[in-house]
Amino acid sequence: MVCKRIIPCLDTIDGRVVKGVKFENMRQAGDPAELARLYSEQGADGVVVLDITATVENRDTLIQVVERTAGAVSVPLTVGGGIRTLQDMERLFAAGADRLSVNSAAVANKMLIREAARAFGAERLVVAVDARRTPTGGYEVLVRGGQVGAGLDAVAWAKEVEALGAGEILLTSKDADGTKDGYDIEMTRAVADAVAIPVVASGGCGCLEDFYKALTEGGADGALAASLFHFGELTIPQTRAYLKSRGVPVR
Repeated sequence: MVCKRIIPCLDTIDGRVVKGVKFENMRQAGDPAELARLYSEQGADGVVVLDITATVENRDTLIQVVERTAGAVSVPLTVGGGIRTLQDMERLFAAGADRLSVNSAAVANKMLIREAARAFGAERLVVAVDARRTPTGGYEVLVRGGQVGAGLDAVAWAKEVEALGAGEILLTSKDADGTKDGYDIEMTRAVADAVAIPVVASGGCGCLEDFYKALTEGGADGALAASLFHFGELTIPQTRAYLKSRGVPVR
């Protein structure tokens, strides 16, 4: 049986970890390398670092963050934010990233997914899908840090990125992000049922039960959380013990 994953997420601005609500109102949460080391030592199944400013000007800052963080952890490190070209990917892999996550650039040029999968392997390519609910009951893909609607249905886009060669989907609900009201289980299930590649649920985790729901009702292969871990409300061992007690297969 494949084990479910517990994954802390480090959103960064100018090399510092931040956390907001619905992608806005950011507050400081610490140093990425220090937090990543803590989570690695606690037994996280991976760490995600996302540069949410995603500008060309701060590319060197992200490279430095990745170098420091990769040296601090013994678990897979996924990095995303502002990745636009294969050359960007080469630099980040060279800095120590194990996997890379693309979002806006993949929407703008979906062939980037195919080219990256061929160049580096599908298992090293994650497509981040930020989405929000629509008045008609669907889910619209968002780009540019969740600020702009892409006019794409999230479920259809998930199927397409899988066909193009993505090895995993990181699915974030903007509506739920930072609210601690729970993951969007319906959206997670809809995407998880539509694809065969792993789906990691993100956005809205507020308690242990939310992890359980995402990994069972939501059908997610992994559950990502940020503020709960950053501000000491939960630890990785607590989360793992709870999931084991509920019969969820975790390491």
